[in-house]
Amino acid sequence: MRDIIGAPAGWLARAIRTKKVSSLEVVRAHLEHIHTVNPRLNAVVFATGESALKQARAADRRNKSKSVLGPLHGVPFTAKDIFDTAGLPTTAGLRMLRSNIPDRDATVVARMRAAGAILIGKTLCPPGGVDGDSWNSLHGGTRNPYDIARSPGASSSGEAAIIAAGGSPAGLGSDSGGSIRMPAHYCGIAALKPTTGLVPSTGAYALPGGLSDPRSQVGPMARFVSDLALMLPVLVGPDGVDSGVVPVPLAKRTPKLKGLRVAWYSDDGIAKPTAAIAAAVRASAHALAEAGCVITEARPPALHEAHQVTLGYWGDKRMSHERLYRRWDAFRTEMLGFMTGFDLIVSPVAPDIAPLYRSKVVTPNMYSYTSPYSLSGNPCVVVRAGTSHEGLPIGVQVVARNWHDDVALRAAYAIERAFGGWRPASVVG
Repeated sequence: MRDIIGAPAGWLARAIRTKKVSSLEVVRAHLEHIHTVNPRLNAVVFATGESALKQARAADRRNKSKSVLGPLHGVPFTAKDIFDTAGLPTTAGLRMLRSNIPDRDATVVARMRAAGAILIGKTLCPPGGVDGDSWNSLHGGTRNPYDIARSPGASSSGEAAIIAAGGSPAGLGSDSGGSIRMPAHYCGIAALKPTTGLVPSTGAYALPGGLSDPRSQVGPMARFVSDLALMLPVLVGPDGVDSGVVPVPLAKRTPKLKGLRVAWYSDDGIAKPTAAIAAAVRASAHALAEAGCVITEARPPALHEAHQVTLGYWGDKRMSHERLYRRWDAFRTEMLGFMTGFDLIVSPVAPDIAPLYRSKVVTPNMYSYTSPYSLSGNPCVVVRAGTSHEGLPIGVQVVARNWHDDVALRAAYAIERAFGGWRPASVVG
């Protein structure tokens, strides 16, 4: 039997359901692994400890021959420390919230629990859950498990780091301009920013949902693309609170790659990527061609405009709100036109590998590959597709048409199969 640590969440769920392993064994193994690796990483700020073990024992008692079990029954998970968790602190990296203990779960946490998953920890994020650095004054900073001299990236940094290090098989993050996708790239895991309007953000600090911030989305993070596909149906759909969520059902059939039209670009003309990142994108496009896709080197025509709109959203005083939203709408129209000719886009996630820890080199250009698709609302999957000469992970971004998250996941799975996807981090192994 394969090792519990490093196993896919889906495999763990099946093994627990068939009693090849108990939920108690799985949860205890992950808590012990967190205890081993977290002193070097500082990724988990709160662990559930005995309460998680108690829930695992209860999950094993419910696992009987005729029991109806959720798809994640008995499987541990973690969540970025912006999500409300009943009875467990939610600080969002802010000193003013250091004593905040919610009395109810965020919608996505509640849905994971309803699917049978067991929360084992909350993960570090920058103050308020929004920044390009992994540090806050309350909990400190998180290190990259592939090189502790480096950062795991943007605001879902602790989540990406502990998943990559084997401490959690799956987790929850949030992404406004790349905060799920960039840590996934830097830490070599798989992650999904869903289509705007698919997953509620109710109970996530500073994510009001509705029309006030359509860029910000909640999404799943894991080591394997198959686990993103397992988690997504658990998370989607209206909750009666977040008015921005649309009741669009997920497709029930696995999409076929043959004949899909794929645009790919390795340079957006704003932030030149390293040679290794460009090569990983080219190789990923050719892997999709081998799987039956029709590939074309092409990039959306308005990426520079998207960059300017993002700068305006982030506070460029030269752009009024009325002008900002007009330009934003115009960009979305450009993207819709471009996507009439393509089913998928493959691009870099960022122009470089993980930066040095607290290097303070975060620039708006670092987000030029991710932020356009936050503006347009397209689903984006990140999957590891290469390794730099420094031995660090390289991810690629797979973008699909809105509401076609399943197509992006299917293509990312093909890339994962071609190049192996996640690999254990020797630094914390």
